[in-house]
Amino acid sequence: MGDQTRVPVLEALERFRERGDTPFGPPGHRQGRGVDPRVLDVLGRDLFAADVLAMGGLDDRRMSQGVVTQAQELMAEAVRADQAFFSTCGSSLSVKTAMISVAGPGEKLLVSRNAHKSVVAGLILAGIVPVWVHPHFDQERELAHPPEPADFAAAFDAHPDAKGALLITPTDYGTCADIQGVAEVCHSHGVPLLVDEAWGAHLPFHPRLPAWGMDAGADLVVTSVHKMGAAVEQSSVFHVQGDRVSAEVLKQREDLLGTTSPSSLVYATLDGWRRHMVEHGYALLEDTIGLAEQTRERIDALPGLSVMGRETVAPGQAFDIDPLKLVIDVHELGVSGFQAAEWARAACHVDVASDQRRLTAEILIADDERTATRLVDMLTRLIDEHDRIESPPPVHVPPLGALELETVMRPRDAFFARAEHVKIEDAVGRVAAETVSPYPPGVPVLVPGERITAEVLTYLSSGPPAGMLLPDAADSSFETVRVVA
Repeated sequence: MGDQTRVPVLEALERFRERGDTPFGPPGHRQGRGVDPRVLDVLGRDLFAADVLAMGGLDDRRMSQGVVTQAQELMAEAVRADQAFFSTCGSSLSVKTAMISVAGPGEKLLVSRNAHKSVVAGLILAGIVPVWVHPHFDQERELAHPPEPADFAAAFDAHPDAKGALLITPTDYGTCADIQGVAEVCHSHGVPLLVDEAWGAHLPFHPRLPAWGMDAGADLVVTSVHKMGAAVEQSSVFHVQGDRVSAEVLKQREDLLGTTSPSSLVYATLDGWRRHMVEHGYALLEDTIGLAEQTRERIDALPGLSVMGRETVAPGQAFDIDPLKLVIDVHELGVSGFQAAEWARAACHVDVASDQRRLTAEILIADDERTATRLVDMLTRLIDEHDRIESPPPVHVPPLGALELETVMRPRDAFFARAEHVKIEDAVGRVAAETVSPYPPGVPVLVPGERITAEVLTYLSSGPPAGMLLPDAADSSFETVRVVA
């Protein structure tokens, strides 16, 4: 057992300061001495003082102290994994690394179709052939729940040569998949289960939260600690158990994609967060779950609003739900989620995520009665003032199954093919050459290689006038679409 009171990265940073080293290499700001004072006024000198080269700063040239390795071993032990690896490029890079550690060019990988756009980027970069496993679309709520074990079993029956499966859970809405059931299906076929658990870094630390991927039998889990944890942006961790995913291969693939200039700020905050959660995580999360439940009840009691809850836990819907996610439906007020979020930011200085009919807020260990009350007060004011917000044009969400498009080319082949822009009215039946992802949540509606349908075009073209963002589309107004020539 490792000493979980230790924080190897933070300790090395303290030693660096105590030695008073004078470095003559990167980072060029030299612990803030070269930074414009006007920048220091905003960011503070301490931020730059903590930005130290990992090799030759935190550790010696031979990495003989093993500072980061020690921190990773403590992280693995804390979350019940065999091994853990820190990533300083966010889970967008980590999930790509996981994918290419299991499948290579021309090989098949089962992929939950509610995947983030970073997964599509991984398919394009590696030339992997996706076998899409479609989520269960909730027509009443106009959102997708994760696919079930039976869906993966059917996909393996049709594609027994698939090298593994990638499951996304929890979703942006906090709905969770049956990880154990999907893992059993994968293992019965002798292949690994990868889990993009970007929204689940907190799950290992309290039994009242949904099952954590390592506990549920997944072979590799990726978490974004900056989302539901308390590390800085881009903080991500790979967790591995068993031998279905080679740790050696994973390291090589990460080296292929990752930066050679990792941030000590990311390493240090991951290290410190792990210690904090081991020592105090249960108590902190116990209080946070209580605060979230109380806040959920307060919001649910407001007229015109409803908060998604455990009524979604049912066959064909969610297997479980994260109680720290508050998914608030505002459509009965006659405003869109997009409009409500913009109003909340401008009028109340409260920032929340949104889609065409909902606001989403996470209640985390950083929250307290004061911040929860600000959220409730904002929603109370929204109810009082919603009639001053101009009625939005409708977003034409397609019917059940209309988002399950036919894949006719490998994503890589379509992305790199000769392409052209065509008007929306001329795009039906054409093959997409770009990824188009409404934000949030960043789940692609169009993936390169899919045949475009009229329903999808109607949906996407109705989005921008209503406030939907399409940041990865070549034409963000979506008056034209990029297709294979």
